[in-house]
Amino acid sequence: MTSKQKIATLAFWSIIVALAVMGLKFIAWHMTGSVALYSDALESIVNVITAMAAFWAIRVSHKPADQDHPFGHHKAEYFSAVLEGVLIVVAALLIIAQVWSTIQNPKPIEQAWEGLAINGGAAVVNAIWALILIRTGRSAKSPALEADGHHIMTDVITSVGVIAGLIGAVVTGWHVLDPLLAVIVALNILYQGWKVTGESLNGLMDRGVDTEEHMHIRDIISTNSKGALEVHDLKTRIAGRATFIEFHMVVDADMSVGESHVICDRIEDALKAEVPSVRVTIHVEPDDEAKLPKGTVAVPFA
Repeated sequence: MTSKQKIATLAFWSIIVALAVMGLKFIAWHMTGSVALYSDALESIVNVITAMAAFWAIRVSHKPADQDHPFGHHKAEYFSAVLEGVLIVVAALLIIAQVWSTIQNPKPIEQAWEGLAINGGAAVVNAIWALILIRTGRSAKSPALEADGHHIMTDVITSVGVIAGLIGAVVTGWHVLDPLLAVIVALNILYQGWKVTGESLNGLMDRGVDTEEHMHIRDIISTNSKGALEVHDLKTRIAGRATFIEFHMVVDADMSVGESHVICDRIEDALKAEVPSVRVTIHVEPDDEAKLPKGTVAVPFA
């Protein structure tokens, strides 16, 4: 199975898993009447919607470049992640509204242990699936898949906190813990919504690779630039799973087009072998465009 097929398959199964977990959580809420479990169940609706959005975005992002989108459709995944952040905020506001209603009309928690057991089972399923999505999203450079995994992991942490708190409420009889836990859940997912949206907007703004990856790219270029005099103006940007790299390469003015093309091919092949889904643009310049003094060796960067 190719990386593309694996990502699409996981995105599809995310919808199935999200629907199953949502069903379990709403059963737990219906059994207990707990507003904290309601808040946990409400967040699972967001998981279903964002799983569907991620599936759509991933399918679009894997489309080949066309006349209207000559650089590809990679950024489609960021729109899915932004939608996820917005929906998380909406869920938080709905939870706060339910908390206010519960405080005004408090109700005892019923069938607490059975409901907590069902919610705990849903949390275990979510934890396993979140780890799979995060690991695959990172390795395949899929922002939508990774964002979905991180949100589900946040849901797992939320569920664990809610279960622990409700156990305390049942044992001690302090039922006020129920709405207080729901408020904590709402505040937590508000923070996660802000975080997911911010990271996605960074991608839409053509954020470059991190410093470590930038230096790795420089090393690859220097190692494979034998015959060139200098490299400068290295720029990178990330669009979904694709990394775009462009730079200027200075060669001897008397070098033929064919010779300079051989150097470009060697650098491009080396970058493709080390950087997944890379797109390379090299601008070849004569030696009078060099920024470093003549005689400098080892294909340095200006």
